[in-house]
Amino acid sequence: MRYEGDIYRPPSEANSLILQITIGCSHNKCSFCSMYKNEKFRVRELKEIFEDLEESKSYYRRINRIFLADGDALCLKTETLKKILLKIKETHPQCERVGIYATAKDVLRKSIEELKELRELGLGIVYMGLESGSPEILEDINKGVKVEEYIEASKKARVSGIKSSITVISGLGGKEKWQQHAIETGKALSLIDPDYVGLLTLLLDEGTEMTEQVKRGEITLLKPEEVMEETKLMLENMNVTNCIFRSNHASNYVALRGT
Repeated sequence: MRYEGDIYRPPSEANSLILQITIGCSHNKCSFCSMYKNEKFRVRELKEIFEDLEESKSYYRRINRIFLADGDALCLKTETLKKILLKIKETHPQCERVGIYATAKDVLRKSIEELKELRELGLGIVYMGLESGSPEILEDINKGVKVEEYIEASKKARVSGIKSSITVISGLGGKEKWQQHAIETGKALSLIDPDYVGLLTLLLDEGTEMTEQVKRGEITLLKPEEVMEETKLMLENMNVTNCIFRSNHASNYVALRGT
């Protein structure tokens, strides 16, 4: 199988076959993120994707889950995604679930009928990065999406039978806005009410805009104990109905899991 650039997937997809259907991220402007900075976004040819799926049959006797990379692969046209999901059913009929990264806008661009079609073909979960529930911080990091869009996208996914997993990032507001970040993120997650919440901790690489802001003294990074305090405040402001919360990413200081 062919992979281009660094490959990322959620912790819960650790045992999944990763199938790269796009390269990079179509937005690629978030100030904190270095994941796809060196990748020019493009869509892989279906011929290549199908060849990879055929090749994967010789490596694995049984594949239960497949994850579609890269950064926001749900941006592809529905017809293209349907062809990929149909090929997955052909090559790996025992596959129980397909997961995918998406932005809220990706979900909102598709009709409920389109999402239901994708669900019927095996798409079981979408992973969306909210990062923060604070409108001010979302603007600071150049996320390009509003909290209200995540609320609507999660509802749309639920109606379509697709589970949603929302990612948020500890420390994203720095010491300057940690309380705002914690409280507003907890409240936003309550409104989004996803099936899963994944908490990561901010890690910065050279070359990102936020790294330069830290160097200039515009943002002060949180210490580990301050991250814990922020997490506690966020959880105190979070009220969801049927959600699994996890902080099991390699960036986290403490692994947590609960409902």
